[in-house]
Amino acid sequence: MSEYDMTRRQLLRHAGWFGGAVVLTVSSGEVISHIADSRDTAAGTVGAAAAESGALRFVQVSDSHIGFQGPANTDVAGSFTEAINQVNSLGFRPDFVMHSGDLTHLSTGAQFDQVRQMMTGLRTDRVFTVPGEHDSIGDAGRAYRQTFGKGTLGDGWYSFDTHGVHFIALVNTLSLEKLGHLGNEQIDFVRKDVAGLPSDTPLVVFSHIPLFAMYPKWGWSTDDALKVLALLRRFSSVTCLNGHVHQLFTKTEGNITFHSATTTAYPLPKPGRAPAPTPQVVPARQLKDALGIRTVGYRQGDRELAVKDERLA
Repeated sequence: MSEYDMTRRQLLRHAGWFGGAVVLTVSSGEVISHIADSRDTAAGTVGAAAAESGALRFVQVSDSHIGFQGPANTDVAGSFTEAINQVNSLGFRPDFVMHSGDLTHLSTGAQFDQVRQMMTGLRTDRVFTVPGEHDSIGDAGRAYRQTFGKGTLGDGWYSFDTHGVHFIALVNTLSLEKLGHLGNEQIDFVRKDVAGLPSDTPLVVFSHIPLFAMYPKWGWSTDDALKVLALLRRFSSVTCLNGHVHQLFTKTEGNITFHSATTTAYPLPKPGRAPAPTPQVVPARQLKDALGIRTVGYRQGDRELAVKDERLA
């Protein structure tokens, strides 16, 4: 079957697995996609949006796992430094950088201090975070909130607006048995948060664990996500960006598009390709091919999102 015989959803799924840059155009509530080719570079698709006056440009990084020690990556601080350097070399200054969780590996005070200090080197006006499950080991996320939780609500959730887009940052890593979990208090927050927004407001939702059932057997899902997603169905454009799975994957359901991000630390196996989601050792020369960052551009008025995933290699 050729690329042109695929349905739009199949095309998105294949692009996610094989790391192609996916360009999303939002028009009349529908997400239309194509695979970026050699003409769609960081200086092209995303850079064109960046050149527009009033354009929004931000970067997502994820799963730095500062403090990890193992053969899958013997220098996670070094690879995270390379990711920061890559952000600083994009050719534009991002409006903000979002770290979508597992900043640390063991949630120690020293690890939080190290990653916080490293992120001060990002050339951006603002840095946002959401916690991963590795950021709440043994203390229900208290050390994370002491370092990164200023101005947040509850266990660390919050929202903000910029360039005509409404952003929601969720925490689904604290009350999990196996799957991610949001809880009634956070769901009520989302209900009140979006209640007054017009339905044509573009929404971007950040979480660590996916808000869709990517692979529940490994905990790659959120057990009460449907309650939040139901609150977002009236909006014409919703984009959910998550970490946790250490690999690219894209899925579209109606008005909602989900993008799982890669990592700056080490790869995990694809769902079902191993007994468990444990760090994968690859040849040293191939490691950077499994690591990377994500850039997103948005032009107010055109309501166009451009999403590009870039490898560290």
